[in-house]
Amino acid sequence: MNKKTIDYTEYAGKILEALPKGILLTTKAGTKTNSMVIGWGTLGTNWGRPVFAVYVRESRFTRQLLDENPAFTINVPLDDIDPRVLSICGSRSGRDMDKLEAAGLTPVAPSVINVPGLKELPITLECRVIYRQPQELPLLDKEIAGRYYPPVSDGQGGETYDTHVTYYGEIVAAYVIEE
Repeated sequence: MNKKTIDYTEYAGKILEALPKGILLTTKAGTKTNSMVIGWGTLGTNWGRPVFAVYVRESRFTRQLLDENPAFTINVPLDDIDPRVLSICGSRSGRDMDKLEAAGLTPVAPSVINVPGLKELPITLECRVIYRQPQELPLLDKEIAGRYYPPVSDGQGGETYDTHVTYYGEIVAAYVIEE
């Protein structure tokens, strides 16, 4: 596989257009690689660095992997994404299965970090986490909090909220995977 280095800003429109339809966030810790579908994200500049910010629920296996290895790739299709990929990576847990294998995704060796890109979603941003912030629900607009964070059982007769952790990833490499 070849990687054509790109200026991520030239692909920003394509990335942001694909995001609400679902793109993949890939993580790796130890021998475990996992991809999950994301529909929220922010692409821009923070602290004078190019950044992609992702929002991962506390309960997700991806959060565990990101906390063990603070690096991730953003994987974006050039055209439409295979609905099977969205179904598997968006509804199954990497705790229980190898989602890449089940979805027919091919890992491609990274350039800078230790998390692979994906051949089938060739626009790749390699990101190194430079800041993480758990959400503080009382600081969130009440309408948004009510819509996205209803109380769930904590399994002990009480309630909890499955909020997100925001990970700011400095974009350290950007490329398109070519055959």
